[in-house]
Amino acid sequence: MAESQSVLALNIGSQRVTMGLLSVSSNGGLILKKYESSSILADPAAEMTRLPQIRMAIAELVAKLGASKEKVSYSISGQSVFTRFIKLPALESSDIEQLVEFEAQQHVPFPINEVVWDWQLLSNEGDEKEVVLVAIKSDALDDLNDCVKEAEVSTNLVDASPMALANAFIYNYGDIGEPAVLIDIGARTSNLIYMDGSKIFTRTIAIGGAAVTSAIAKEYNVPFVEAETQKCSNGVVALNTNHTTQLDDLTAALASCIRTSLNRMPAEIARTTNFFRSQHGGQAPKRVFLAGGGSDLPMIADFFQDKLRLPVEFFNALKKVSVGQGVDVDKVSLEAHKIGELVGLGLRAKDEARLNIDLVPQLVEQEREDANKRPKLILASSLIMGACLVFCITGFLAKGKAVKDSKARKSELNGLERFSNPIRHGREDAAKIDEVVSKYSAEVNGRVYWLEALNDIKTHFATPELWLTEFEPVLNFNLADSSDPSTSYKEIIEPVITSSEGGRTLLAKIKLEPKLTKKNRPNPDYVAPMVNAVRLRGFWRGESNSIVLERFKNLVDKSTVFGKEISKLSTGRKPVVEKVTLENDQIVIKNTSSPADEDKLGASFELIIPLNNPFILK
Repeated sequence: MAESQSVLALNIGSQRVTMGLLSVSSNGGLILKKYESSSILADPAAEMTRLPQIRMAIAELVAKLGASKEKVSYSISGQSVFTRFIKLPALESSDIEQLVEFEAQQHVPFPINEVVWDWQLLSNEGDEKEVVLVAIKSDALDDLNDCVKEAEVSTNLVDASPMALANAFIYNYGDIGEPAVLIDIGARTSNLIYMDGSKIFTRTIAIGGAAVTSAIAKEYNVPFVEAETQKCSNGVVALNTNHTTQLDDLTAALASCIRTSLNRMPAEIARTTNFFRSQHGGQAPKRVFLAGGGSDLPMIADFFQDKLRLPVEFFNALKKVSVGQGVDVDKVSLEAHKIGELVGLGLRAKDEARLNIDLVPQLVEQEREDANKRPKLILASSLIMGACLVFCITGFLAKGKAVKDSKARKSELNGLERFSNPIRHGREDAAKIDEVVSKYSAEVNGRVYWLEALNDIKTHFATPELWLTEFEPVLNFNLADSSDPSTSYKEIIEPVITSSEGGRTLLAKIKLEPKLTKKNRPNPDYVAPMVNAVRLRGFWRGESNSIVLERFKNLVDKSTVFGKEISKLSTGRKPVVEKVTLENDQIVIKNTSSPADEDKLGASFELIIPLNNPFILK
């Protein structure tokens, strides 16, 4: 049904669902070719029935317009979306998207992976850039999109009602030459759209027609449906005492109730105007336009004119839009202030929309990507099939020549083997030599291993608050009981000859496990001796014992010898090295809370510090 450059537009409001078919004429104008609307109950107490009502309303409108199987662009009410206007520092264009994503994570009040969001650059003046960010909860969007799919139409794009209204406002009134505000009074919320030259700002406030109906229901103690009927049939906005005296008592009381419920709206508008001026550099509006179903109340334009002290008129969304023959002109003329969202969606076909927000669900986005890939896949498949065909043909032709050439080269290769064999043997010998050299190199590097370790300890523990008394390697440090570390180096050194002067050990030998042979098979519980840590003992003084851990942290952050992961050799015939990160209570074996605990000038401490490259003691 829908031809090129046409849009099937749908607006899902809180109390009205409207649908229209808009297309672009030959001279570039916009034409409303079909239009229908349906009402739903906006009772806050009947929230559970809202989605079923929306589903029925959309199906009814699709049937009336004969739009089954078409793609639809729809807008969702301002209460369902989260909108922010954000100022960014001057950046290169390539960096904006990354910064906007960061800002989205900061501003959106939900986890970013639980929302669908989009943004658009609005201005690039001076040292700042301004973007608008729009987001909606994924599950709420999926619920609405399911209603659309069940009406046998598919999703083209999803816009937010304030953005679509702003596009329609700019299209119809972009040449007024003075600041203006559009007040779109919906059932549950009202959208405020400010336009000042190139500046655009929108805000959604939680005041609408349903608030007026709820106030009437509470005042007269009647159900919401009855209050809505009274508002629509007898409701009027009271202006002042002289006005109410001209009405009968029942109508005057109802008019006063309506006025009281609307009194908060001018205050919210004034507050929003001040924010627009102070934060976005806009000017106060000099004209006011009314839109939405809530603006149908008699005398409401006079009410806002009296409160805002500005000229007020009704928004005409069809000011620059032609009406086709299939549309009831009388009906659409009376509802021209209610169909701004449809016009804003129709402008997307003209590519003249100022704001191009698209909040399609992830499933629809995936379908788009698949559709974009499909032509490329078809082309690629065709190319592959063509290439295979060419390959087969050329392969058969080349097969005979290849067989003939292979016989000629076989004799040539046989003659080259006398050169290749010595080269292969030489490479094998070089690999063996490299293995031996690597072992010698490791031994040479090991000569300075402990010198580097001591130098790191000196660098990070040389402070007046600390002094060290002992540094020794530790074998097979046991994580199971860090208060009782495993064997240290000195415990496996057996003194042999001791001089009479000073008791210094002149000669020692290391006690090792017996050499393994075929007769001496390893015990499954045997653990090879591995040097995997060092024990550091000493004293500290000062106000806090945290200096010990601070020095340890600096050491493991900068040292290539020490780390925070302990390596442990598992038991069994095929031992495996396991690495585990130590906690503070496993690192600090002993650390007196203060020098006073031991009644000494300094308090003792003991650290177990893991080695980055542990080695098996041989």
